[in-house]
Amino acid sequence: MLYNNYFFGMHFVWWFIWLMLLIWIFAIPYNIPGQRYRKESPLDLLQIRFATGLITKEEYEERKSILQKDIANQNTK
Repeated sequence: MLYNNYFFGMHFVWWFIWLMLLIWIFAIPYNIPGQRYRKESPLDLLQIRFATGLITKEEYEERKSILQKDIANQNTK
């Protein structure tokens, strides 16, 4: 239903504002705290465990080399 430049009771500008608001809410805020985060890679998790002291330097180096070999193998496929 069109009522003299009004679309379903709202002017076109208001539809545009609501559309931009919805896009901003659901598509843009990837880096806002408390919102969506990228998934941490296994290497990131290993670095966190080493930094907090949960594993020793030797364990860190061994596991890091294993992860890097796996990453290299995946890239060659």
